[in-house]
Amino acid sequence: MTPESPGEPAPGLSPDDLLAVLPRITRLSSAFNKGRLIERAVEAAGPSLDRPAVGVLVSLLAAGEPLRIGEIAERMQVVGPHVTRQVQALEKRRLVRRIADPLDRRASLIEPTETGNEAARRYVASVLGWLAEVLADWPRQDRDDLLRLLARFADDVLARLALPEEEEEGEEGEGEQG
Repeated sequence: MTPESPGEPAPGLSPDDLLAVLPRITRLSSAFNKGRLIERAVEAAGPSLDRPAVGVLVSLLAAGEPLRIGEIAERMQVVGPHVTRQVQALEKRRLVRRIADPLDRRASLIEPTETGNEAARRYVASVLGWLAEVLADWPRQDRDDLLRLLARFADDVLARLALPEEEEEGEEGEGEQG
């Protein structure tokens, strides 16, 4: 395997380095997924919304434009039928509405109502406020580095996960041959 191939750390990065951080990543993931931070933020979002519903609203808020069901699902990393159920429930509560897709009259786009946008903003403000408190004592350069590197890490992980399995296996095989 070449140093750049999957399964082999980059030059200067030992398996022990990665192993030391893995439990922290796991705990951090668990804290975000199961911890009180998200529960508090969901409560702040308002009228008894659940996490998947808030996820739809936040995806729409972040997009800044109406989206198709498939686009929402892609942003949330879930399957379309899951989003369809959430959108239907949000429609009944008048937190989102369907509008005609100007590019395809057979399709519809989902947009948040003002009430839906307000709920998403309250959720985001709660999460961001909490994170800002955690980072408040960090030097400015450390905060900037964290945000830059975290964005890069997230983009690289998502890009890697988007590769077809055959392509990933092909890359591994190429590394082993060289």
